[in-house]
Amino acid sequence: MKIALVHDYLVQDGGAEKVLDVFHEMWPDAPIFVLFYDKQGIPRYANADVRESFIAQLPLGRKKYQWYLPIMPRATELYDLSEFDVIISSVSAFAKGVNKRADAVHISYCHTPTRYLWSDSDSYIRDLKYPFFVKACIHPLINKLRIWDKESTHRVNFFIANSKTVQDRISFYYERESDIIHPPIDVRNFYVSPTVGDYFLAGGRIAAYKRFDLIIDVFNRLQYPLKIFGTGPSWWKDIQKKAKGNIEFLGRVSDEEKYDLYSNAKAYIHPQVEDFGITPIESMASGRPVIAFAKGGATETVIPGKTGVLFSEQTWESLLDAVINFDAHNWNSEDIRAWAVQFDAVRFKKAMQAYVAEKVNQR
Repeated sequence: MKIALVHDYLVQDGGAEKVLDVFHEMWPDAPIFVLFYDKQGIPRYANADVRESFIAQLPLGRKKYQWYLPIMPRATELYDLSEFDVIISSVSAFAKGVNKRADAVHISYCHTPTRYLWSDSDSYIRDLKYPFFVKACIHPLINKLRIWDKESTHRVNFFIANSKTVQDRISFYYERESDIIHPPIDVRNFYVSPTVGDYFLAGGRIAAYKRFDLIIDVFNRLQYPLKIFGTGPSWWKDIQKKAKGNIEFLGRVSDEEKYDLYSNAKAYIHPQVEDFGITPIESMASGRPVIAFAKGGATETVIPGKTGVLFSEQTWESLLDAVINFDAHNWNSEDIRAWAVQFDAVRFKKAMQAYVAEKVNQR
């Protein structure tokens, strides 16, 4: 049985790439098909069998890939998967649209239906740093891509959703059923510190929807110590300029530094609507509670009063109220970590192996 892995593209390191890491561990001989791959951005795949689309050979195809958005669907369709019996796609955009043999099985692990085509399309266009007449041209493109995206779901035999939130989106936007397998967290690498530091923590891949602006607004007012790890696009520097001296920007950190940051923080701040949300689980694996917006994946992982606090409105006022009333000494770190263990990568691997075997036999 020959297996192929398909991922949208490898240029940034986020939750989807952590899932791909585990897929690669499970099926190390399976080639990985991507639109393009930036070896400097994600060097750990430098020795893997990564097969890029023709976009990688176009001028600035890896660095200015946004230019080639209109042709990404076609580039995905041109992968040669004729020799493979099972295709496993890790997808939040185009990877599910691959062509395959009629008798092959395509299992798509969906991180979310493409945000900028469906749930966040209006805010995506609004936040683009382009003149209004350029944005006006983007609307027809989004509509065209949305049609392709919906039709491409018919090429998938079985969908896996990474959360109940994403399962609902798959049902609503794609009108397809799906099964839930939560994404993997290697909890063995995280530890519970015997002491708690004096700072709050936030971080991860910087994106507009993650609402770091709310966090900075709140901690500018409270003057509580805050550390933020992660890097982002050009506008992220503008937001940093608004922060006061109590907020420390750490940029890209090593895994070891991240483990220490989580373990010694008072709490992790999570104001965004995530499909699932890996960073809150990493915080809980470190025995530290999470202060999260009560929507999306956090509602499935944060248990109020046991593993964290949920605030009801995505506003700085609501977040500020949650932070002011947070007591860092009111938590049992071992109980929090015990809850996070259920999301361990070992559990994920077993669930995926069983799922693939079942669906292949079913076909």
